[in-house]
Amino acid sequence: MALMSQAGSSYCIQSEVLRGKAGQNTVSGLLCHVEGSKAKEVLFGLHSSSLVSPKAIQSLNLESPRKLLRHRHQVIVAASPPTEDAVVAAEPLTKDDLVEYLKSGCKPKEQWRIGTEHEKFGFEFGTLRPMKYQQISELLYSISERFDWEKVMEGDYIIGLKQGKQSISLEPGGQFELSGAPLETLHQTCAEVNSHLYQVKAVAEEMGIGFLGIGFQPKWKLEDIPIMPKGRYEIMRNYMPKVGSLGHDMMFRTCTVQVNLDFDSEVDMIRKFRAGLALQPIATALFANSPFKEGKPNGYLSMRSRIWLDTDGDRTGMLPFVFDDSFGFEQYVDYALDVPMYFVYRKKKYIDCSGMSFRDFMAGKLPPIPGEYPTLNDWENHLTTIFPEVRLKRYLEMRGADGGPWRRLCALPAFWVGILYDDISLQSVLDLVADWTSAEREMLRKKVAQSGLNTPFRDGLLKHVAQDVVKLAKDGLERRGFKETGFLNEVAEVVKTGVTPAEKLLELYHGKWGGNVEPVFEELLY
Repeated sequence: MALMSQAGSSYCIQSEVLRGKAGQNTVSGLLCHVEGSKAKEVLFGLHSSSLVSPKAIQSLNLESPRKLLRHRHQVIVAASPPTEDAVVAAEPLTKDDLVEYLKSGCKPKEQWRIGTEHEKFGFEFGTLRPMKYQQISELLYSISERFDWEKVMEGDYIIGLKQGKQSISLEPGGQFELSGAPLETLHQTCAEVNSHLYQVKAVAEEMGIGFLGIGFQPKWKLEDIPIMPKGRYEIMRNYMPKVGSLGHDMMFRTCTVQVNLDFDSEVDMIRKFRAGLALQPIATALFANSPFKEGKPNGYLSMRSRIWLDTDGDRTGMLPFVFDDSFGFEQYVDYALDVPMYFVYRKKKYIDCSGMSFRDFMAGKLPPIPGEYPTLNDWENHLTTIFPEVRLKRYLEMRGADGGPWRRLCALPAFWVGILYDDISLQSVLDLVADWTSAEREMLRKKVAQSGLNTPFRDGLLKHVAQDVVKLAKDGLERRGFKETGFLNEVAEVVKTGVTPAEKLLELYHGKWGGNVEPVFEELLY
């Protein structure tokens, strides 16, 4: 949180380091003795893509602006949840403010970065049971002390760590997540993954803890999964059964890997959003890695993807409006405003607003806090509660892949960077999917969870389309000039054979493992 306090004709802006999802940068440091009229122009943000006004650039050489919400002489700057207490907004946000927030993510190509996030299941070596919160707490404290991470607390509970632009956080069932720093190359991304896994393993193995890279908990029932002491998850847990039958499975028994990527303009965002949505079923198939449930095959190759079909239709899916001619930042804001809320964060507490309207909040008519208007903190928090296959914040999140072993953690960003960060490959993909209908895209999303690359599509199989797409990704990486094509080897083998990671696991289950799922804990051990 940054606060601006008046001191004569000068202002002093103090900002505390806060960490959120990959691809977001925070402002750190103290800017003092800035002329008041210029200080008021400075707009702080979490994403390095943000641009300041020309005057601010000239006078302060700062980047990452944010619209500041003023209340007398105080200013609140949005930060990733859980945020510090917000200064009460003196006047309502407008829709234009929300649109400008998304627009502030635009950044020139030379500043584009790669942010990778991945989740994994912790388990006890001896029993294969999920880690309890007490073990997770010990693990986090030990990593903090041994490798110099800063602790993130919610009340008396440690719920994460941060170090520079990286953060470690906990999903609802204790899934361990690294939100990586925004990095320039895939070599840096893979080095970050390896460093993280080294640190985690160095502590966890001493505790008799291992980590499993898979998309769905293969052995344990829902009631066996611990619940993390995070206020937002309690609200979600209570709300999920009202809007779908598999929301608790999504929260407690799934793991994903995703990549967060930048755009340079509204037009660029639209092109990447459309390509990402259309190809998301292919990514789901290539990385399908969740064929087991409670010790047996579950009938799907990606149970994680299947679960998202019945989690909460208001905030998930393929977003067909993205393909409308009228789509842009404003249309996404309209969509997000109509997604029911989960919470607001006040006085270090999450207030249950599940099912309520952010539009009412903007009018000062939110029942739990009547008369209070949202800040950009609240808007940013709300955007984190929307879960489509591609999500727009001030960057784009590709969200369709199952969690997996470490090589695939590097392969997913390679796949998307090769397509979305190369103009030729991106245009080729847009040409490829230009005549795909909304019904076809939705069909693919539903079918790939069960049939993977062998899903029938038009006159052939999805495998044939995927082969072309992976070739485009490889070509795009080659044109980047960083010698990154080797990171695609994992998916190149999958697309060549048409056999997904999940199908390989099923073959082992029915063969070498003799109908026993427990060897998967060794097969996919980090």
